[in-house]
Amino acid sequence: MSVQENIRRLDSQGVPVRQIARRLGVSRASAAKYAEQEDFSPAPRAPLARPGASVLTGFEHIMERWLIEDQRRNRKQRHTAKRIFDRLVDEHGFTATYSPVQRYVKKWLAAHRQPGEGFTELVWPAGTVQVDFGQAEAIVAGIRQVLHILVVTFPFSNMRFVQAYRGETAECVAHGLRRVFEHIRAAPRHMVFDNATGIGNRVGTRVTETKLFGAFKLHYRSESRYCNPYSGHEKGNVENAVGFLRRNFMVPEPEAATLEGLNKVLMARCDALATTVHYRKGVPLGELFAQDVAASMELPGIGFDAVRYESRKADKTGNLLIDGNTYAAGPAFHGRMLTVGLGHDVVQILDEHSEPVRTFPRVFGKQAETVFDPASLVPLLVTKPGAWSHSPLRALVSDPVRDWLDRATATDRRRLLNAVDAASSAAGFDAAVAAADTLIQRGDAPDMAMLGMLARRLADGTEPEATNVDLSVYDTFTTLNTTTGEIA
Repeated sequence: MSVQENIRRLDSQGVPVRQIARRLGVSRASAAKYAEQEDFSPAPRAPLARPGASVLTGFEHIMERWLIEDQRRNRKQRHTAKRIFDRLVDEHGFTATYSPVQRYVKKWLAAHRQPGEGFTELVWPAGTVQVDFGQAEAIVAGIRQVLHILVVTFPFSNMRFVQAYRGETAECVAHGLRRVFEHIRAAPRHMVFDNATGIGNRVGTRVTETKLFGAFKLHYRSESRYCNPYSGHEKGNVENAVGFLRRNFMVPEPEAATLEGLNKVLMARCDALATTVHYRKGVPLGELFAQDVAASMELPGIGFDAVRYESRKADKTGNLLIDGNTYAAGPAFHGRMLTVGLGHDVVQILDEHSEPVRTFPRVFGKQAETVFDPASLVPLLVTKPGAWSHSPLRALVSDPVRDWLDRATATDRRRLLNAVDAASSAAGFDAAVAAADTLIQRGDAPDMAMLGMLARRLADGTEPEATNVDLSVYDTFTTLNTTTGEIA
């Protein structure tokens, strides 16, 4: 029995308090306290006042005034406890430590919290997805780079999918959603986005979607909704999923030869999540996800081509400015009105008749250099061989070809460039330059017919590698006449 129980037991037997204290070895005050106490019902612990609050005397009204003024400010530009402490020190000569200021601010904010503040648990029906972007590093083709990861989650089942891109454009969103839709073989009925990132513009409460994403919704018959940019809890499932997938799929940084290969690996890892158990419902995610798919819609017979077409006029050099970067259609297209097709990873240039002219990898961010196809510059150099020494093409050929062209006369330079131009059309620019390099190192004249034939063989992989031939075997067929010194 506890000491308190013994005190109460002896008191109930009529033993005096003095004798209880002496018999149990406790103070008389303790014996009297527990003998006379009437209520032993549990009670919440009363908060203890921390010492040192007196250092704020004379400063409370200043802090309260700042906190009241904050109620009319943007949430992201309100005082923190640290900022209040710094201002007290700088503006009012406060000499105490930060801790009492921090406790005061915390207590004041808790006491003045509005009834409508806080979060409510949201219930998401099957067949609804939340979509958001995050960032993570990966190693693609040996290069470490920051990728934008498109995360698509099904909050009903907590199933998650992720695809990586080099940007956050409407083309990337539409392409990523198409991949997920085709992977699960269904199109969700409702899509929830954060602040229209990549697919539209928000002005106040109004969101204007891009034409491309509007066409995407029409194609799959899905509906979209945009949550409040300051209310992350409205799409908390995908917010949590971005961090979860980054920690579990991108640590350590994944490596792949191509971005396409990386996305296949990520999709396979997402599929493996189906065997895990839902954190609250206690059943495998795969079973719940089957309900998500059943509540979604069938896919149309044709996949959506996520390409945005725009018109651009080429400048006098045949260049086009696209999203802040310069792409070269070629000098032959100077001053012409062309069509640009912007995909999630490529930029395609078409002529006035919608015939393809050039296709380039799409550049995200700002790049100082012009994006160009080397073969497009060769025809101009055939016409103007004197421009060779300052052409960007000069840095892209091998040393033997560069040296030969540097020393050649205008006529010989035009002849070789003309041969490279003809071979590029059939075998590609790299094969044409490789063929010219081979002929020059052999000491042969790089004429059009020979260069074109060799370039095609190199492109097809049928040209054998050059090897050192041992000619000493032919010495056995010759004899030397020691008398005359002649070879027989």
